Amino acid sequence: MDNAQIAKALEEMAELLEFRGENPFRIRAYQNGAKAIRELGESVAAVLSDPERDLAKIPGIGKTLVEKCQTLVETGSLPQLEELRKAVPAVVIQMARIPGLGAKKAVKLREELGIESLGDLRKACQEDQVAGLKGFGKKTQSAILDGLAIAEEAASRIYWSQADGLARAISDHMQKCKAITKMEWAGSYRRGRDTVGDLDLLVVASDREAAMDHLATYPDVSQTIGRGETKISIRLDKAFQLDMRCVEEDEFGAALQYFTGSQAHNIHTRKIAKEKGLKINEYGVFKIDDDTKIAGTTEKDVYEVIGLPWIPPELREDRLEFKLAQDGKLPTLVELKDIRGDLHMHTTATDGTHTIRDMADAAIERGLSYIAITDHSKRVSMAMGLDEKRLRQQWAVIDEIRNEYQGRLTILKGIECDILEAGGMDLADDCLAEADWVLASIHYGQKQPRDQITERMIGAIENPNVTAIAHPTGRLLNRRPAYEIDMDQVMAAAKQHGKFMELNANPARLDLNDLHLAKAKALGIPIVINTDAHSIDGLDVMGYGIIQARRGGLVAKDVANTQDWPELKKLIDVQH
Repeated sequence: MDNAQIAKALEEMAELLEFRGENPFRIRAYQNGAKAIRELGESVAAVLSDPERDLAKIPGIGKTLVEKCQTLVETGSLPQLEELRKAVPAVVIQMARIPGLGAKKAVKLREELGIESLGDLRKACQEDQVAGLKGFGKKTQSAILDGLAIAEEAASRIYWSQADGLARAISDHMQKCKAITKMEWAGSYRRGRDTVGDLDLLVVASDREAAMDHLATYPDVSQTIGRGETKISIRLDKAFQLDMRCVEEDEFGAALQYFTGSQAHNIHTRKIAKEKGLKINEYGVFKIDDDTKIAGTTEKDVYEVIGLPWIPPELREDRLEFKLAQDGKLPTLVELKDIRGDLHMHTTATDGTHTIRDMADAAIERGLSYIAITDHSKRVSMAMGLDEKRLRQQWAVIDEIRNEYQGRLTILKGIECDILEAGGMDLADDCLAEADWVLASIHYGQKQPRDQITERMIGAIENPNVTAIAHPTGRLLNRRPAYEIDMDQVMAAAKQHGKFMELNANPARLDLNDLHLAKAKALGIPIVINTDAHSIDGLDVMGYGIIQARRGGLVAKDVANTQDWPELKKLIDVQH
């Protein structure tokens, strides 16, 4: 097994253990091990076969995981994983993702109604079978129907971050094929959508049969769905589809533009071409009158012949990109290298796994110049949230260690303070007034009516001690929809009171979404892209937030934490 397959097996172990309510430290060990193996620059099998090497010495991989890796490399399977798969059928996990359903009820549905798919569950609800079960009723049945869309999407779409991991692993595999001279990903993955339904790969190859044969040898292929002269479709791990198309060199740009999409963007592109007496398809740009081909080798050529500059893939959703392009105002989108600080992270004081110093050292390694330590407030009791006394003690520690980092990193005294269910902040104003950075967020009462949640959020925005709103809609991709909230009112209040809005870079959140980001940009509301890291490794998700910011059309000046701390501090003072 290669590293990607080993990491995937460990990730599945973590998911199934979490589903069964096992020890969270054991679950995290598998998660950390999977990440370490994905990022390992050499083969696990090679390390294991070298008597002078010890895989356990690699950070994130302990002795227990070494044994699991050895078994996977030697046998291609893991007995514990097979047992868990039998104990927890895939449909039960899918049903458990329906908001409010949970594991116990999912198991009961399968046992009592013989549910084997989400389609079966939908049919059972429509026929009132679920309402008749003890412990369910009409209300639960209705909630299941409402939430099925989320579970169905979770079964068919994966996080962009997961698609990125797959794409990188497959790219590494395909680069070993000498017949391939050019290769590029397309589709919603290239556009950076927060979830991805399949992968599209375009290649130019001197020997197309050899290129397709090589893809078919990728270790995670469970089925070849179809194969022709120019295209092969495979299924990865029994679920996720990948289509690879072989194109000619002079078609590559046109195919890349066409298969990157979106559909609406492509329709608009073809409309502009038609007005100029041209037609665009996956093979090139042609004159309508005599079918002469005039472009297609590069995307830049395709756009240029219809009078447009090259448009970044993240913007290709048929929103404002065409007007911006025609007016010569396409933005230079924000990049990861622009980020100077991270203003949302947790430590061992609450539910983080590393200390302030650990997080500070890791931030320096990642080139940051400032961070804010923002542990939870006391309302988040399950995370051992801080009351005023403990928070001030933490700030005293920060005061003590700041000198150690002088000239290397500025450590801000912060807090992620809950907005209470009845309104108001979880900590006293005199305490919040001592902070350098205050995030306000909602963790409880997420099912309250729209007006109530909106009022709570606006109340926090009006508090003079609050600096920014964290993960403003509360969504968890494929797991929980955004709570009911009037974002127009919230953003108007943020603009009026000079507050920042967070783009939470956690790949399960990516909150704000791209449309909200575009709205914030239009209003001139500063965005902060934060990792919400609960560990050192958590700091590495910043790049996912950057992709989302680019989809919202954000440039560096729209993102407050692209500034150094002195400039950001001035902006905070001006905003307030």
